[in-house]
Amino acid sequence: MSKTTNKFSPEVRERAVRLVLETEGQHASRWQAVVSIAAKIGCTAQTLNEWVKKAEVDSGRRAGIPSDMAEKMKALERENRELRQANEILRKASAYFAMAELDRRSK
Repeated sequence: MSKTTNKFSPEVRERAVRLVLETEGQHASRWQAVVSIAAKIGCTAQTLNEWVKKAEVDSGRRAGIPSDMAEKMKALERENRELRQANEILRKASAYFAMAELDRRSK
């Protein structure tokens, strides 16, 4: 989930992307189609263009990492980071208790 709030529902995004893909043949370029549709739904052309590119990646028409794989990778990276932190805490605790045990035996 992004840190910004999503002003547009997934349905609106999907419809806007579909409209761009369906009407790009009626415009001189894809960008003109994006600008036209973006003005109608009230988002920036750059935002809509990113939605279109993401949809193309997810459908396999464009190279890139699909959204579901990116989410899985992000979750695994987070889990990996948490496990490394837990291991570091355990390593430090183990060293602390080992030193405490040595100090206790030497007295």
